[in-house]
Amino acid sequence: MKAVLFDLDDTLLDRNASIKQFITAQYGRLLHHLNHIPQSDYVARFIELDCHGHVWKDRVYQDLVTEFAIENIAWQALLEDYETQFQFYCMPFQFLTETLSQLKQQGYLLGIVTNGRGQIQNRSIDGLGIRDYVDAILISEIEQVRKPEPEIFRRAAQRLDVAVQDSVFIGDNPEADILGAKRVGMKTIWKRDSYWLETTDADAIIDELNEIPSILEQFNYVIEGTVQ
Repeated sequence: MKAVLFDLDDTLLDRNASIKQFITAQYGRLLHHLNHIPQSDYVARFIELDCHGHVWKDRVYQDLVTEFAIENIAWQALLEDYETQFQFYCMPFQFLTETLSQLKQQGYLLGIVTNGRGQIQNRSIDGLGIRDYVDAILISEIEQVRKPEPEIFRRAAQRLDVAVQDSVFIGDNPEADILGAKRVGMKTIWKRDSYWLETTDADAIIDELNEIPSILEQFNYVIEGTVQ
């Protein structure tokens, strides 16, 4: 194994915790516009409409403005606040920087392959403070191809100048991450997420990021044993 590729949201970024922290802070920051809405209702409805990140925020804010009859601030202003401020509320999963640092020290090339909008995802990466650890970043809006399409995985391996079979992909989404990467010949590690049904397609399963180095050792041991 030469390269380790990661999904971003719900793999490196604790998106649920980050969103909750951000939207609570947004309510407080814009309270003079939103004080006719109970904070708990505003937070809960945003999370509901966001649908685990599967709905674009422009749609989410348009629905919020309509449902809560928000009149003195436009949905575009709420969206702009999200686009500029979310990065300051990005929360990593435990052991993130320690694991990335260890993998770099062990000589692995590291990459991020994520669906989403370029500006938002780049800001999230900066919010986590991990840009210097990664050798390639592929974001679907910029690449004009999305997981689980094979092209984005192949392109990631090409950017790192490694073969797909020498690459490991780690993600939370059984379809977009695990099956997508397996279809091009990558090894896969599923980061367990209760949002999804348990997958049987991954080569390994983790709960915490610091489990990754030992699993990579196992992969390499099997490969070396096969060669011998």
